[in-house]
Amino acid sequence: MKSAEIREAFLRFFEEKGHTRVASSSLIPANDPTLLFTNAGMNQFKDCFLGLEKRAYTRATTSQKCVRAGGKHNDLENVGYTARHHTFFEMLGNFSFGDYFKRDAITFAWEFLTSDKWLSLPKEKLWVTVYASDDEAYDIWTKEVGVPAERMVRIGDNKGAPYASDNFWAMGDTGPCGPCTEIFFDHGDHIWGGPPGSPEEDGDRYIEIWNNVFMQFNRTADGVMHPLPAPSVDTGMGLERISAVLQHVNSNYEIDLFQSLLNAAAQAIGCGSNEGQASLKVVADHIRSCGFLIADGVTPSNEGRGYVLRRIVRRACRHGNKLGAKGSFFHKIVAALVAEMGDAFSELKTQQAHIERVLKTEEEQFAKTLEQGLRILEQDLADLQGSVIPGEVIFKLYDTYGFPMDLTGDIARERELTLDEEGFEREMQAQRERARSASAFGLDYNSLVKVEGETRFTGYLGTSGSGKVLALFKEGMAVQSLSAGEEGVVVLDQTPFYAESGGQVGDCGYLSADGLRFDVRDTSKAGGAFLHHGILDSGSLQVGATVEATVDASVRQSTALNHSATHLLHAALRQILGEHVSQKGSLVDSQRLRFDFSHFEAIKPEQLKVLEDKVNAEIRGNTAVEIEETDIETAKSKGAMALFGEKYGDQVRVLTMGGGFSVELCGGTHVKRTGDIGLFKIISEGGVAAGVRRIEAVTGEQALAYLNTAEEQLKEAASLVKGSRDNVLDKLGAILERNRQLEKELEQLKAKAASATGNDLASSAVEVKGVKTLAARVDGLDGKALLALVDQLKNKLGSGVILLGGVQDEKVVLVAGVTQDLTGRLKAGDLMRQAAAVVGGKGGGRPDMAQGGGSDANRLDEALAIAAAFVEQGV
Repeated sequence: MKSAEIREAFLRFFEEKGHTRVASSSLIPANDPTLLFTNAGMNQFKDCFLGLEKRAYTRATTSQKCVRAGGKHNDLENVGYTARHHTFFEMLGNFSFGDYFKRDAITFAWEFLTSDKWLSLPKEKLWVTVYASDDEAYDIWTKEVGVPAERMVRIGDNKGAPYASDNFWAMGDTGPCGPCTEIFFDHGDHIWGGPPGSPEEDGDRYIEIWNNVFMQFNRTADGVMHPLPAPSVDTGMGLERISAVLQHVNSNYEIDLFQSLLNAAAQAIGCGSNEGQASLKVVADHIRSCGFLIADGVTPSNEGRGYVLRRIVRRACRHGNKLGAKGSFFHKIVAALVAEMGDAFSELKTQQAHIERVLKTEEEQFAKTLEQGLRILEQDLADLQGSVIPGEVIFKLYDTYGFPMDLTGDIARERELTLDEEGFEREMQAQRERARSASAFGLDYNSLVKVEGETRFTGYLGTSGSGKVLALFKEGMAVQSLSAGEEGVVVLDQTPFYAESGGQVGDCGYLSADGLRFDVRDTSKAGGAFLHHGILDSGSLQVGATVEATVDASVRQSTALNHSATHLLHAALRQILGEHVSQKGSLVDSQRLRFDFSHFEAIKPEQLKVLEDKVNAEIRGNTAVEIEETDIETAKSKGAMALFGEKYGDQVRVLTMGGGFSVELCGGTHVKRTGDIGLFKIISEGGVAAGVRRIEAVTGEQALAYLNTAEEQLKEAASLVKGSRDNVLDKLGAILERNRQLEKELEQLKAKAASATGNDLASSAVEVKGVKTLAARVDGLDGKALLALVDQLKNKLGSGVILLGGVQDEKVVLVAGVTQDLTGRLKAGDLMRQAAAVVGGKGGGRPDMAQGGGSDANRLDEALAIAAAFVEQGV
């Protein structure tokens, strides 16, 4: 069976077992700060398992795209050198949210794997593990399914602590957890390795293909295991692994899914498909993770997810270079990826051009950083004491400039130098520790606000209404009441307050009743509950009380103007710049809108003008904003676009503006007619990452205020140049031209002054061991003028060493020069490093000319005195 057929068979099997087929979620986890990337099938259902969210179904099945290349789960360094490690993989999964448990999960897995209707794997080839004390699962396998005891393995706490086991899963140090049962496939005795739990288990003979996780307990901070009231099931089977089994190969890279990518990589690089297998596998694997990450909105950068993507791209480029690639090649493989996986993941097709542009730009940038890294390395080698390149130098090149350690090693061998590999590894380990500490995996899931029931949102109909207090929280703990002066969180059964999501900030306002007022400063969500954050200004608030909820209507309306304008801007961008434009981030509040989108170059001023005109034309059209509630598939069939960062349920709101000018899925609050926006004005446009641009804009009263401020500034500028708003540009042009002329005259005067100074200085040179040496203080000249003066003095002296220094803007400026006949013995760069160090600075340069400086002006004379000693020691 081909991989695509296996994927479809799995999903269809579980649909027949009453599961709802759910689309893969984004690789950027929605509203989950604990994860760098989606790395397991259960990630999108985490709130369901925690009891924070209820869906219309209790059984689900997915084929989830996953990345493990950063944070806690990182397989990056193993990719290309093992048979089964990947940065990107697909996890086939079936899930039960308090529905079926161990018996059904086990029998479902066995039926799909072994029945003739489905995968028809030989039963005698399958081994099973269970957690050591999970007798229930063991009995189901042996007594009901019929797996012989000799192919059953109990795995205990093999990781050094209670419940620390390969067969015990936990969401974190606290929260839902439970035992696992895993299914292994035996490839046969012609491959080295032993069964799970044996000393040889790391071999390739016995391969895990299915993992059933039974969420049975809730572990609290004291380590106590509390039985969950509704035990759940989370299972996973790697598509690549099961494909290798069914296609009778021992490596994931031999399956059909990878063969076309390996061939495309070889062709793009210009090597044979059998050459450099490890490096070719790296390239083929990395195009998948890079393509999917970019399609989901990640762009290369120097931090967070973007940094991980940049590392993957550069690792692929480096391995391509090892195989002889010339110029940019990585982006050329995207077409093969789209051909292989675009049918299952349509985002690859729609984003293909964008993915190719981002990768090409990053490849070209990497080529430049390699050149920069070489220059930095040359400087470090010039200062090297001894024959070992320190680990911190190697790491700086690797981490800051993307300079591979093996390339540093090649250069070191040419210079008969060695590498401090232990020091480099210490720096790498420190980086890993920083990454782990920054990735926020230590979340106490029991500290999350958990509310029974959901809040009904009434804010689409108005900005006020009554609601009953379902729950109160103070400092994260549930309480029965709040007193005046206390900060807390209020949960109502219904509310007009919009909770922050989809880029729109949460509403503010107040809750009131007889004698009490709770000032709401922000509103957020926890599952289906709306959390009103604020402080009780007066009175006492009890659970069960009824309050009047009042949203700040002016702030809500200003926010709505900006949110609706964001939709119009998105549509206008796609019309003017192209269909490749998609939202990559958004922030909408009462003051402005900020919109991040995919685009490969700066927007020209004339394009910005057209954008503004097009949006304002839609505003003047004053068409009604149409809102329809429907299911997600119907919405997509109407061409509705999903907004980045929004989490959609089974029922969605389709927002249409301008009679179809903009059609998007959105749960935010909006204007009733486009004319309500009043006016749209772009205030800035710029790049925020490779392939991502940002527009900031204002609407309504804020747009008028912006234009009024600009008008006042124009009047003030006209007054300063003694002109009017009609001729201010001509006046400014004349002033700038006069300024340029004065700067030229000043440079000429400086040159004359330097020439006169040079004549005087040349006569003050002294001989040190037969070498003319000139060290002098020349204040008031910048580095450029000092360089010209040193050149002049070298010509006047004919042969000699010169060191000039001065103070400008409280900073020391130094320039050193050595005539060509002396550079074999005396180098200007060496003299400069010594002199600059005296004034607390740095410097360097060529053997005949060098520059430097420092901050300690009081030691300038001492620095200049270095020259004579330098010549005396060097001759």
